[in-house]
Formats: sequence, C-alpha cells, structure tokens
Amino acid sequence: MSAVGGTSNDRTLVAGIDSSTQSVKIVVRDARSGELIREARAPHPEGTEVNPQAWWDALRSILPQTLDGVSALSVAGQQHGMVALDSNQEVVRDALLWNDTRSAQAAEDLVQELGGPSAWATAVGSVPVAAFTVSKLKWMAQHEPENAKRTRSVVLPHDYLTAILTGKSSEPTTDRGDASGTGYWSPLTGEYRQDLVELALGHELALPRVAGPSEIVGTAVGIGREDIVIGPGTGDNMGAALALGVKPGDVVVSLGTSGTAFAGSSTPTQDPSGFVAGFADATGNFLPLVCTLNAARILTATAAMLKVNFDEFARLALMAAPGAGGLTFIPYLDGERTPNLPDAQGSLHGMTRANMTPENIARSAIEGMFGGLADAVDALTRAGASVNRVILIGGAAANPAVGRVASTMFNAPVEVPPAGEYVADGAARQAAWVLNGELPDWSGSGVGEVRQFAPNYHEVIRANFRSAWHRMYA
Repeated sequence: MSAVGGTSNDRTLVAGIDSSTQSVKIVVRDARSGELIREARAPHPEGTEVNPQAWWDALRSILPQTLDGVSALSVAGQQHGMVALDSNQEVVRDALLWNDTRSAQAAEDLVQELGGPSAWATAVGSVPVAAFTVSKLKWMAQHEPENAKRTRSVVLPHDYLTAILTGKSSEPTTDRGDASGTGYWSPLTGEYRQDLVELALGHELALPRVAGPSEIVGTAVGIGREDIVIGPGTGDNMGAALALGVKPGDVVVSLGTSGTAFAGSSTPTQDPSGFVAGFADATGNFLPLVCTLNAARILTATAAMLKVNFDEFARLALMAAPGAGGLTFIPYLDGERTPNLPDAQGSLHGMTRANMTPENIARSAIEGMFGGLADAVDALTRAGASVNRVILIGGAAANPAVGRVASTMFNAPVEVPPAGEYVADGAARQAAWVLNGELPDWSGSGVGEVRQFAPNYHEVIRANFRSAWHRMYA
C-alpha cells in the first residue's frame, strides 16, 4: 500500500477509484480545478479469476487515508469481468476477468448461434470474443451448469464495488459505458437484450439498472462517512476517455496490461468484422474501441530477457534504427484478443547473425507492440473515426523510447501527456459532475510536460509486420 497526501483546506474535494486488474488506485482532486490533493493504491491478487471480495478488501484498506474532506466519489473498473450472484446476492464463484481466455470457444459458439458476426454487430454493436461477459456466461453454462443455475444476477467489477459503497440493499446500478462491454446491452437502443442472456446462460437475469452519466446512485454506507455522494462509475477505458476529454479526431492508445485504441464518436459503431467494439462512453456519446491482450508486458518480458532495467531498455531501443535491422516481433505472448487468436504465441521473424543484437531486439519489441495497435487505429478509421492526433497513455508510455518509436508507426502527430492515473482521474471528474451538475474543465490540472512527436512514418515497418503476421496466421 502507498499514499501521498495533503489536506482539504476547506475546498470541495472529489475522489475517483480505479479498480484495475493489478491494483486499486484512489485519487482525490479539487472539484473545481482538478488539482491533485492526495492519492493511494493497494495491490490486487494475480490471476484471471479472483474472489471479488479481494477488490473490496484492497479498496477498504486505503479508504480511511483518502476520504478526509471528500464530498463525492465514483468507481471506474476493469471491463467485462463476470461477477455471478445468487438469489441472496452472494457470489456464486470467483469472478472471471476480461483476460481469462477459457471462454474463447464459447464466444465462437455464440457468434454462430445468433447467425454470425453481422447479427451481433447489429444487435449490440460488437461481436463477442473471449473477454466479453456474455461469452463467460456461455462458458459457465457449458462447464459449470450448477453454478449457472444458481446465478440469478450478474454485475461487473465496478458495479460490485459501487453496490458495497452504497449498501447492498439498494438497487444495483451500472453505467452505459461499462454495460456496453457485456455483449448483452445495446448502445444502439440503450436497452438490455435478455434474449442474448438466455442464449448464453439458458435463462434470464436480474441486471443492474443503467444510470445516467451524471446521476447520483446513492450515498456512502459503512465506510465512516455517510455524507459522500456516489456517482454511477464506468469502465476503465471510458474513465480514461473522460479524464482526457476525448473528442472526435482524438485517438487514445493506452499501454497497460492490455493495449487499447479508442476514439471519441457522436454516433454508434457496428463492425461486423469484430475488430472494433462499438462501446458507449461515460458522457452519452460513443467510444469505438479495439483491445489487445498484449501491451506493456511485452516490454517487461523483453527487458527481463535482456537482463536490463527500463532505462537501459530504452537506451538500447533508441540505438537501433527504425525497423530493427529487419527483425519483426509478433508479440502474442499471452494469446491475443484482437485479432481473435486466444491460443497464439509470440514469434520473432527475420533473424540473421547481423541483426540479432540487444538493440534490435529491444526496438523490435516496441515496434511489435505498436504493430497490433497501429492496425487497431487503422480499423478505427475504417469504422469512421478521424485521426488528427494519437494520445499515448499508460505505464509503458513513460518509457522514453516509446513515444519516439510510436512516431514511426502512426501517420499522425503523437502526444504523450504527463504520467497519471487517468482512469481514476476520469472517475473523479465524473464525481465532480455528479456533485455540481456540470462537467468541469480540468484541462490545466496535469503536472508535467506534454511530449510531442511529429510523424516519422516508416511504412516498411508496418509492411514487415503484416508480412510476418500473414505467414503465421493467414
């Protein structure tokens, strides 16, 4: 657990929570200016299935040191995770997280049972993959039928925590952003599709009410402060978009445990290829998104293989020329979500005695990470998004080599804002919106310099990535 802090100084304060795969983070900010007042974090258990009580235990451990002076809070959380509850609202089994790929076949079964990808894109704006909640429901029905029968309702990770914070006796709620990642709520109509729930699980479910973007869903219960207003919360990508003030023309590439590329849109997206998920955002608009399983951990694994720290890894990567001497890294180290290759493995192509150097390997890892994400941005443009700039966020974006390499992979200006907890910041901004009835402008609240990189596009790197990919998977 860690914390840094200050005092409220009689200002109106709001808190944002990011309950992510690896940890929980809380930021406390001034509701008007967005100034960071204090922050704290605690770890989550590892694994792709987790007892959701562990999320609450981690959050509860840091709440007392953060809530002084706080008037409102919201929770943003990892998308898709299936928290199955029985008729008494007790957890049926450990939550299956977004990165649990055992539901890959179940997703394929669902796609075919509804009539193919186009039928799903028309129904809910997205085609199921292993990550989606609906796919996990199908897997449970196929492999754990008794648990499936006991399941009377399903909530998402952020819903689960919001329910505890507001008291479990209150009506469960979610928001349109996180609901759009289930595979059974339609951004096109704003309604649940119980027929898709029944297709997956075998019976209908009681599902959380979809609250409005700035709706008060309750007040705090059982945390020593019962005067704190609770907002609807949202999914992690929607939280980051809210923090950044994403608008049409902006494409965000987030480099965390997973990699995501998403764009702001005023219209819903329907991509029958399944490459682009047609999600909603946390404001009432839409957030077409592509998600990869592999991002920052590609760099972590490569640095470990080279037996160097991140600073040395960056130095090595920048010593190599664009294209890494012909080395091409297909970085599917944990399988892949987009494209839908859950059983894939990583591979290194174009090796010669001349190019097998630590410098080229380091650079090829970064180029490989961006190879899939550049394809993701291309898919967003085919779905109607415009790309005026690419904004890089996430832990890996802080590496000094990452922005430089990104400029060779995207044919658009690249910006790297100061490192921050953007998901938690988005939740805090929502909390301020809920409290004051107006979405605040926090554009000047960041601390540090925005690094900017002009396009230095090298088509040959992209061409080599596509060629290596086709040799493996076409």
